[in-house]
Amino acid sequence: MKQTIQNQKDTTAWIIQVWLSFILSLSATSIGIIYLPVDGWVKGYMGMGVLFSIGSTFTLAKTVRDNHEAAKLTARIDEARVEKILTEHHPLK
Repeated sequence: MKQTIQNQKDTTAWIIQVWLSFILSLSATSIGIIYLPVDGWVKGYMGMGVLFSIGSTFTLAKTVRDNHEAAKLTARIDEARVEKILTEHHPLK
């Protein structure tokens, strides 16, 4: 009746695809900003916007992951409590 909880592990191909996609999108956006026909202040403003967007995206992803893992841990603790109560309960006593 015991279930083993396995951690989800991403494949190497998925990790490579994610990093390549990130590097490609950041590079394309940076090149697009560099070649815009505007002055340096506008390019700087757009570059800062890209950097802040990337930073906030990493922070959001980490927060969502941490909340999900905390919920999984809470569910496992609750499941262990219920299992303990069920094993200690004898209907004929």
